[in-house]
Amino acid sequence: MKNNNLEKKKVFSFDKTFSSDIFFAKPDKYRLLEDLSKDHKKIINSGANLSYSPLGFCEDGVTIDLKKFNRIIKLDSENKTITVEAGITLIDFLNFTLKHSLWIPQLPGYPTITIGGAVASNSHGKSCGIHGAIRKSIKSILLFHKNHGWLNLSENENKEIFDLTVGGLGLTGSIVNVTLNLTEIKSTKFITKIRKVSSIKECQNIISKENNSYIYSWHRADNIEKFGEGVVYENQIDNSNQEKFKKLNEYNHNFKPFLFSLWNRYSISLINKIYHFVNVNKKKEETEDFVKVIFPFYGKEKYFNFFGQKGFLESQLLIDNKYLQDFTEEFKKLFKIYKPIITLLSLKNMSGEHKFLRFEGDKVCFTFDYIKSKSSMNFMEEIDKLCLKYKIIPSIIKDSRLNKEIFNKTYVYAEDFKSKLHEFDKQRIYQSEVSNRLGI
Repeated sequence: MKNNNLEKKKVFSFDKTFSSDIFFAKPDKYRLLEDLSKDHKKIINSGANLSYSPLGFCEDGVTIDLKKFNRIIKLDSENKTITVEAGITLIDFLNFTLKHSLWIPQLPGYPTITIGGAVASNSHGKSCGIHGAIRKSIKSILLFHKNHGWLNLSENENKEIFDLTVGGLGLTGSIVNVTLNLTEIKSTKFITKIRKVSSIKECQNIISKENNSYIYSWHRADNIEKFGEGVVYENQIDNSNQEKFKKLNEYNHNFKPFLFSLWNRYSISLINKIYHFVNVNKKKEETEDFVKVIFPFYGKEKYFNFFGQKGFLESQLLIDNKYLQDFTEEFKKLFKIYKPIITLLSLKNMSGEHKFLRFEGDKVCFTFDYIKSKSSMNFMEEIDKLCLKYKIIPSIIKDSRLNKEIFNKTYVYAEDFKSKLHEFDKQRIYQSEVSNRLGI
């Protein structure tokens, strides 16, 4: 496959803070992956390109777009497993599995994410406190690597490469298909309870006693007086509801930012007041479709479009429960000083084992979106220091400003990952803008 079969286009990271002219290949046959590997020295893979960081950007190389590998290969209803190609979207995946009353509970928040992308990022959903990340549902992976050919990966076969691949940011090769262990689901309706909270501490007290499958919070962070005021959403599958599953419509996120940002201190404050008022005055318990619970931004793209063409930034932090309140108090002090414009703040529980590059652990996930500015960048430099002080893990996937120094100090297994990766891929064929920036 020569360059005249490649498409060159300017692409942006999801947060719109990084862009580059990239050569794309769009193979639709397995043998073409082999041909591409012969023609190019630097490769990275891309799915839906919904990572906040530019994980699918391979400058001076080629990005392999795997969306044409989107077939369902096999469903084993008896053993509750399914094999799908890596380019299948969550929409197509769920439209098939839910007809059989099956799914995986670790669903990331955007329905157009591909399964391969979810595996490469070891994505999690709203139930990560109980169900963990997608790693817990992976049975096996078919991987292609230029120098190693076709490899079957699982806990029992090529386990070391399997561990490097899940959450490995696509740096071990092309994830071609994935076999997943499925879970029975009797209903796609949820019972949602909404609880008003006045602070992060009050929220922590609720989610630390988690007995609901899907629980997360929303908080105000537009001014110091109202900081932490918000609501907690407690969601449980309504097994008593036998309403037939409705097929998800094909969906385009339509992330087309406006020319100028519509988010500022005044608009954020107004929207937060309205959102808070509406939610605290809702019924304390209501029945909702799973789409609203699992994909909260489904149909709400204007939130992202309002940031304008300069985009936004997100920080997602894993914090030990014992440090959360101390961190929050220091966060508020820094907020007073630097006055960053924060549009959203949310908490949820996480679980699992932090290993290699995986964003996992029995901790609290503290997430906030903010507008990029000089003051917010200064603010985030101080947050980086708090990450070191409180042994906080920042998300590689979400934080596109994460630098090499902070990465190496917070990801304590990074050197082990790099050592094993370099042993497997001695030529470092699979690279991205992110891997180069972080020195992986």
